[in-house]
Amino acid sequence: MTLKTLMTATATAAVLATGAYAENPMVGGAAMYADKNIVENAVNSADHTTLVAAVKAAGLVETLSGEGPFTVFAPINDAFAKLPEGTVEALLKPENKDQLTKILTCHVVAADAMSMAIVGMIDDDGGSHVVPTVGGCMLNATYKGDMIMLEDEQGQTITVTIADVKQSNGVIHVVDTVILPAAK
Repeated sequence: MTLKTLMTATATAAVLATGAYAENPMVGGAAMYADKNIVENAVNSADHTTLVAAVKAAGLVETLSGEGPFTVFAPINDAFAKLPEGTVEALLKPENKDQLTKILTCHVVAADAMSMAIVGMIDDDGGSHVVPTVGGCMLNATYKGDMIMLEDEQGQTITVTIADVKQSNGVIHVVDTVILPAAK
């Protein structure tokens, strides 16, 4: 085998080895790896620092690092910034852990639901599909074109901006708005 053939074979092997990851979109400027779990990938996204801090404050790191499968609708930092001033800071306080946990678990579904599966459920249900979350919230899923939208219990529209980010324990769909449970 010549040096050129060896170099070409090595380069080809390197491309093929990383090919499994090429399917996952970049999120927050970081590669997302299908062999890492939800938390391991989220900590690398510059767009999810608030979400990661909230998951830590709520004590959900171990859960979301677990076997799953989970579908997480992961709000970006700008989604948290849309909440009224002081809300995030208040939610991160230890005395508000239960409320924070409720909000965060309204972003989690106990299934591995890729976007095409969600679209299929929406189609099967005549244009909208109710999605029950781990936190007990009921989300109404619809789509327009290739954009999946969720409506939370407060009537907000949440748009999936990056779909199908595969994880070892499920999938992340990046969203533009924090999902909120029904007001008490």
